[in-house]
Amino acid sequence: MGTQRHFRPVSECSSENRGNQTVAADLDGTLLVSRSAFPYYMLVALEAGSLLRAIILLASVPLLYFIYLFISESLAIKMFIYIAFAGLKIREIELVSRSVLPKFYAEDVHPESWRVFNSFGKRYIITANPRIMVEPFLKTYMGADKVLGTELEVTKSGRATGFVQKPGVLVGEKKKAAVLREFGVNLPDVGLGDRDTDRDFMYLCKEGYMVPRTKCEPLPRNKLLSPIIFHEGRLVQRPTPVAALLTFLWMPIGIILSIIRVYLNIPLAERIVRYTYKILGIHLIVKGTPPPPPKKGQSGVLFVCNHRTVLDPVVTAVALGRKISCVTYSISKLSELISPIKAVALSREREKDAANIKRLLEEGDLVICAEGTTCREPFLLRFSALFAELTDRIVPVAINTKQSVFYGTSARGYKFLDPYFVFMNPMPTYEITFLNQLPTELTCKGGKSPIEVANYIQRVLAGTLGFECTNLTRKDKYAILAGTDGRVPSEKEKEKENEKEKA
Repeated sequence: MGTQRHFRPVSECSSENRGNQTVAADLDGTLLVSRSAFPYYMLVALEAGSLLRAIILLASVPLLYFIYLFISESLAIKMFIYIAFAGLKIREIELVSRSVLPKFYAEDVHPESWRVFNSFGKRYIITANPRIMVEPFLKTYMGADKVLGTELEVTKSGRATGFVQKPGVLVGEKKKAAVLREFGVNLPDVGLGDRDTDRDFMYLCKEGYMVPRTKCEPLPRNKLLSPIIFHEGRLVQRPTPVAALLTFLWMPIGIILSIIRVYLNIPLAERIVRYTYKILGIHLIVKGTPPPPPKKGQSGVLFVCNHRTVLDPVVTAVALGRKISCVTYSISKLSELISPIKAVALSREREKDAANIKRLLEEGDLVICAEGTTCREPFLLRFSALFAELTDRIVPVAINTKQSVFYGTSARGYKFLDPYFVFMNPMPTYEITFLNQLPTELTCKGGKSPIEVANYIQRVLAGTLGFECTNLTRKDKYAILAGTDGRVPSEKEKEKENEKEKA
């Protein structure tokens, strides 16, 4: 290379007057705090592949790290790619990249690198990672104009072969060649990197800055260009090798514990379940004073709550200490069978659903999750207004949960497993807050429109929980996470979909 250029630390890079300039940055260890991409390969292997694939990837770590450090960085990355991607449908990889990975990437952004990167008018990423894996996050949440990454080989049937296209993994000289192909003579103004193999492309830039290997706190997620409201995947923690190992070791214990927690409580009265929860390590916090059970001949109270997991109505019944009914927009047959309270599925036919809710209220108290679907993050989706037309006895209920290992919600996975995943956590926590019953003047009986009532309850619950209101709906969530409209398909629709896949 001739005379070696000395690259100053990124902290010395000015972010002033960069709006008309171009930056080219590495990803792992540069824009991200973590220097290892293993957690993201693990998430693809697990969420787009299978538990077995994820275990094989974890078992390969000692060998792959040895190859990475002492033989060839490029070869080690090729092996990571082969184990994680071989045989997977490209559509599944794209869905995981869009719905699972952004949450974990967002928790790993380097604050100083982001300060610099975000100040430029044109932003490019040059990374050894597969482009398909990183592009959705980098374009949506970090404002990247283009991602130059390793390209996967794909079969005619739309599956990854596990091999990479020419010129291969973008490391060292290949990163430099990619920059030259992309920019020609108009080279980037600033290059950001963190290791020796980044120097090749950084030499091409007018200025170059290194991100030092020092510990730092990741950038707060709310500092990115967009908030992450929806995300998918079962794992709560970023699966580093140690975290992944501990999670897999816990799984057999968690499965046994979950089965006990689910089935032991089904035949028991709700007032007793509250005590068995304590014995089994389920932490239930109840705040506020709920109304008493309805008197004979009196219609029930409608408990309107936000939606965190499939168990919200069940835990609300336990908090009340009595039987109640619930309505839900989608429930698996298994969940309906094992539910300790009466659960009625809504059809999305307005008149039919209204008749069902009225009938259930005549029988007693009823719980409805007005968002229509779960949301993991501190946001509330738009509330359906149908419930407000049907009764003026409305009690808002604020629900929050803490899950340390597994998420108990899924848009793409098997929904019947959701309650089991909630209870697979070592100490799942539920916090139920009963607010005061709405005064008549704030209901439809008092002259308010159904939408006004629904919006008011959404704001009250958001204020209680410290959450943020949105206008997003179930349809928006499923479009982002699963590429569907969120409807539960009929048997005929399922048969047609299977025929298409076979064709």
